[in-house]
Amino acid sequence: MATVKNNSAVTFHFTIKLKDGSVADSTHAAGKPAKLVIGDGSLSDNFERCLLGLSIGDEKSILLNAEDAFGLPNPDNIHYMDRAKFVGDSEVEVGTIMAFSGPDGMEIPGIITEIAGDSVTVDFNHPLAGQDVTFEVEILAVE
Repeated sequence: MATVKNNSAVTFHFTIKLKDGSVADSTHAAGKPAKLVIGDGSLSDNFERCLLGLSIGDEKSILLNAEDAFGLPNPDNIHYMDRAKFVGDSEVEVGTIMAFSGPDGMEIPGIITEIAGDSVTVDFNHPLAGQDVTFEVEILAVE
C-alpha cells in the first residue's frame, strides 16, 4: 500500500480545531477533500512531516503551534486606510471581512479591527494567525 512521502499527491479530509475545541474549518462541511503534493510549499514543513508515512485510511490528530500552522501575526500586515476609500453599500464595521485588491491584482481578505474618526484599521493577517490548532486528517488517496 502506498505511503505518503516527498512528492506524493495526497487526497485527504481535514478538520481544523481551535484550543477550545471549536471547528475553524473542515473539508467535511463542503463534502470535498483537499489535495496537495508533499513539498509544494502549500503546507508548513512541520505539518508535512506529520503526514509522512501515513497510508490510505489512516487518521491522525496533529497539534500545531501557531508558527507551524498559519504563522504569527505580522505587524506589517496591518494597514491604516482613509474611511473615504470605503464607498458603496458595504457597512464599515469592526469585525467585517472585506476583499481588497493586492499589489498583484489578486484579492486578499482583510478584517476591520478598529475605526477611529476617518481612519480604518485593516488586518490582513490570516484569521487563525497566532493560534495553536489541531488538524485532524484522514488520508483518502496517495499517488
